[in-house]
Amino acid sequence: MKLAEALIERADLQKRAAQLEERIVRNMLVQEREKPSEDPQQLLREFMEVTDALEVLIPRIHRANLSATLPDGMSLTAALTRRDILDLRLQVLRRAAATASERQTRYSNSEVRILSVIPARDLQKQVDALAKVRRELETQIQQLNWLTELPV
Repeated sequence: MKLAEALIERADLQKRAAQLEERIVRNMLVQEREKPSEDPQQLLREFMEVTDALEVLIPRIHRANLSATLPDGMSLTAALTRRDILDLRLQVLRRAAATASERQTRYSNSEVRILSVIPARDLQKQVDALAKVRRELETQIQQLNWLTELPV
């Protein structure tokens, strides 16, 4: 199995676990002399099976991330961390750029003018440059995901 396939399977299992949790909670309490629409014991068993599968799959994914490397020698784990940091930086820079580009409405010249401390153009240039780096890194990560075999 390729790493990319394992990641898809992990996402499916996580989604299934969340759905089962909701179904378990919805069926835990009923009115007196009523029956739940689904058996919570059976749902709990299914939930445990799904989490058992995750418990086996996730360490395999982590081992693959540690052993796989990008062409520049960076481990996949380091690349994922880099991508997360780029996402965080982009989030803050985009918000700062949006705030800097807001137009303040003044009704008269006597009102206080509000000015941006950093020009929106400068922030947007940083956003564009970081977004390009992030896209290129994401492409390398995805390629590696489809080339890397999942360890046993």
